[in-house]
Amino acid sequence: MLTSSRLSLDRALLRRRYLENRNRSAELFAIPMPSAYYERPIPLRHPVVFYEGHIPAFSFNKLVREALGGPSINTELERLFERGIDPATVNEASRHERCAWPDRTRVQSFGAACDAAVLHALAVADIEDAAASPLLERGQAAWTILEHEQMHHETLLYLLHRLPLEKKRLAGRRGSFVEREPLATGRVAIPRGHATLGALRNQPAFGWDNEFDEHVVEVGAFEIDVNDVTNGEWLEFVKVGGPLPPFWVERDGAFRLLGMFEEMALPRTWPVYVTQVQASAYAAWKGARLPTEAEYHRAAFGTPSGQERAFPWGDEPPDARIHGNFDFRRFEPEPVGINPQGASAWGVQDLIGNGWEWTSTPFEPFAGFAPLASYPQYSADFFDGDHFVVKGASPVTGRDLVRRSFRNWYRPDYPYMYATFRCASG
Repeated sequence: MLTSSRLSLDRALLRRRYLENRNRSAELFAIPMPSAYYERPIPLRHPVVFYEGHIPAFSFNKLVREALGGPSINTELERLFERGIDPATVNEASRHERCAWPDRTRVQSFGAACDAAVLHALAVADIEDAAASPLLERGQAAWTILEHEQMHHETLLYLLHRLPLEKKRLAGRRGSFVEREPLATGRVAIPRGHATLGALRNQPAFGWDNEFDEHVVEVGAFEIDVNDVTNGEWLEFVKVGGPLPPFWVERDGAFRLLGMFEEMALPRTWPVYVTQVQASAYAAWKGARLPTEAEYHRAAFGTPSGQERAFPWGDEPPDARIHGNFDFRRFEPEPVGINPQGASAWGVQDLIGNGWEWTSTPFEPFAGFAPLASYPQYSADFFDGDHFVVKGASPVTGRDLVRRSFRNWYRPDYPYMYATFRCASG
């Protein structure tokens, strides 16, 4: 996928990021009570035990065994924890059930052995020798395992969110937030112009295969909401027969929100998390529609002068202290439209953070697509017409995944992820 240009990799940086990832994983796996370790909070996914084994197994398999040709640690566990599942139905998911999983001590011992082998490779192995393996092109396997683990922090939290509260270590955590009104409201008109999607090969240190090739598309004039649709706005839809969002709970005649660590009174100024099917229904009720991926790019990165920005706010690296609710600033959303330093040139708020942004664009390859050598199934298995692009970031999306070309995707009726939306027209 990439040319044979050789980078000078910062090994200390790679090792530090790997250890930071592993430390965060350990913190997240400490959330469920031991009694919940073998439970499947989401029936379409494996139980918790799988993910504690999968993350280090994936890193070892990709970097040490496949890229560097190193020996196996435990072929049984390497195969067991090799890859997760994304079935369309519970019936399909049932085909992946097992009568027994390894005990936690064995899983953690295996994970520690994987970590030791990976850290050794990052320290001394030639991890960018493209002549030895295409997986080592520009350090590709090393970058793959780092971003893979960051993405799993988020997917793990989707899973843990569905555990009953009594099965989690709450540790005094709370997600409630003082309600605040947005600094701006309404819609903005964005004139006809262009949007750049994707990335140039060899320009970023790493990119997933679906991010290439960079190309420019013309985008017609359209209008788009300044803010994401809130729980309070969705409540009006419910009153006329709209569906309940997946994170809402109806109790004693009132609607409440299921947070990660508490059930709380419905925060009406937070963005609503819904499926793409539900978001499309709301937009139609409003006489509008969901934006396309290209329109998201135009609203997020375009400017009235015709220039494009690296991020909605400009070229400064993402900083969750000022630019928005991402990179674990919180486990929960926060009121929409309260981060003016993260707004786009058009004044559109929260395009990065506070929830992934649903689009109406099916997840498809860009022209010039070539599978990633280190993970050829990563995108290709999902170019099926049954997944749609989401852009931006959620509260628990790592900052290293916040880049203009990054694309995420989900099934339109998948109800567990942290995805919101805004309406567009024109």
